[in-house]
Amino acid sequence: MTTGFAINTADILPEDANQAVLVGRIWDPRVSGPTPVLVDGDTLRDISKLGPTVSEILERDKLVEHLSNTAGFPSVASLSEVLDQSHPGADQDRLHLLAPNDLQAIKASGVTFVASLLERVIEEQARGDASKADQIRTEITGIIGDDLSQIEPGSQKAADIKKILIEKGAWSQYLEVGIGPDAEIFTKAPVMSAVGYGAHVGLHPISNWNNPEPEVVLTVTSLGKIVGATLGNDVNLRDVEGRSALLLGKAKDNNGSCAIGPFIRLFDDHFTLETVKSADLAMAVDGNDGYHLDAVSSMSQISRTPESLVSQAIGRHHQYPDGFMLFLGTMFAPTDDRGGSGKGFTHEMGDLVSISTPSLGKLVNQVDRSDVINPWQFGITALMNNLARRGLL
Repeated sequence: MTTGFAINTADILPEDANQAVLVGRIWDPRVSGPTPVLVDGDTLRDISKLGPTVSEILERDKLVEHLSNTAGFPSVASLSEVLDQSHPGADQDRLHLLAPNDLQAIKASGVTFVASLLERVIEEQARGDASKADQIRTEITGIIGDDLSQIEPGSQKAADIKKILIEKGAWSQYLEVGIGPDAEIFTKAPVMSAVGYGAHVGLHPISNWNNPEPEVVLTVTSLGKIVGATLGNDVNLRDVEGRSALLLGKAKDNNGSCAIGPFIRLFDDHFTLETVKSADLAMAVDGNDGYHLDAVSSMSQISRTPESLVSQAIGRHHQYPDGFMLFLGTMFAPTDDRGGSGKGFTHEMGDLVSISTPSLGKLVNQVDRSDVINPWQFGITALMNNLARRGLL
């Protein structure tokens, strides 16, 4: 086991786990494939009789009611046993946690917190050169200030500020999606590519300026209904995206660059969308060099409501037959100098990233290069073939 990874179930589950309805997936070596599971104390129960995939299970009406009779589902493993084997670099055929989603599209919202908006503008102005960040930060805040929290996206006030900034040559594509009428909604990663608790997260080897992004991830059905939430790390390459917005795909979508988990918590009487809206996400980064960073991202500071972001993603204009996962963005602004004075934060290989909130538990991953971590090999075709062999289709 990699040092620093918690294996006590209480370390990764919600603090009120006894009231939480938690679903996820494990890699089950007995069937050489994934199995959807329900958390029942330290027992993981196979819920595949409700559907062969998590995406299909989440489409069921009265799902929480169906899952309430936990004894009706067979035990497949203990959570302690699974956690003990869920760590980076281990054999991919072992029993371990997977990302809790499967066939859902993986979408993300960008620039949804004004606290991180300024840093996005700086990335753009610096053209990916971290050494210019401090100087540009001073210049930009001199024009627009450092508090845009009172500006409602898409409002007349936002339009008036846009006009002034254009006249001063200070308008930015990030300001456009940060305070303009249209949110930035993009595809974070391909279906089935997300990694789960304990896995490596990957950085493209060309990047020298990058950061984690601790986020709440909503679970949305094909009908646009928000049915639950989990945690995510939207790994980001600041230097790549800063060079050009057209490099967003290269900055965001690499092997291991999307972590989701540990479990999806379904909405019920004890956990609702209002719980999500008031959540504070804590993030810790611990390096092999002794470096330590603590940060907090407060959902109460989001500039667009989760419902509005979902409505911009799905509707008559766009459908998701298998549902989708939606990263809600982060207020984490990585300004803590690590790579040199004025350069702000950047990862070192081996960093341990922990993202947590009491209602959703903890997601832990370790950073390495995307070209040296375990390759992504089990995709949609492999899943369909595996389910067919198991008689689940």
